[in-house]
Amino acid sequence: MDVEARHDLDTGERPNVIERDLQDLREALLRLAGQVESQIERATLALRALDEDEALAVRHGDRQINEAQAILRERCFAIISQQRPDDRQLRLLISIQYISLELERMGDYAVRIARRTGMLAQLSERTPLRAEFGLMGELATQQVRDILDALIEVDTERARAVAAQDTHIDRLYERVFDGVVEELASVERGPDSDQVLRIVTLLQVAHDLERIGDRVTNVAEDIVFLDTGQVVELG
Repeated sequence: MDVEARHDLDTGERPNVIERDLQDLREALLRLAGQVESQIERATLALRALDEDEALAVRHGDRQINEAQAILRERCFAIISQQRPDDRQLRLLISIQYISLELERMGDYAVRIARRTGMLAQLSERTPLRAEFGLMGELATQQVRDILDALIEVDTERARAVAAQDTHIDRLYERVFDGVVEELASVERGPDSDQVLRIVTLLQVAHDLERIGDRVTNVAEDIVFLDTGQVVELG
């Protein structure tokens, strides 16, 4: 018998199993957030370099994120059904489920960017990307990094500040959209459709980056709920 178990018997105390399980879940959620942050960063770097190998690595990494999110969900349901959590514990379990789902969806957007990067890399014309794509990628990665810090500390004010940064990505998205649509309008129709495909693909990439920012805002709202019990709209 280990020392901790002997202490529990000697003092008549039972180990607080649910609190240990909740701590394990919280740590697993933070690991998942770190994986997603890495995926987004790698996807945006692959995009800027049109690196097919790195893009493929991002696509392969998605399976681990999906599996981790599924395990978190199942463990949350098991604790709710078997251990009768109190109100505070239940709020944490609900928040973990919501946040893990948002993180998994961010990972999906990273995979979409990677898939579109592979398409762009195979086109005959490899025109340099607009500067806004690099800026959007950097902002999206930084937002995920910042919201991870807010999650670690359950810092409501920081979460709100991170959500407010989403307007920068939105503005860049509008600039990209207007510029790319203008470019599309000037394309001469002909037998070579590569240029049109490139422009449409870039519009999709810009949308994926913008949606990552929206998901970060959702996580910020979940952090506020976790800390205060209040449902807020930060978008």
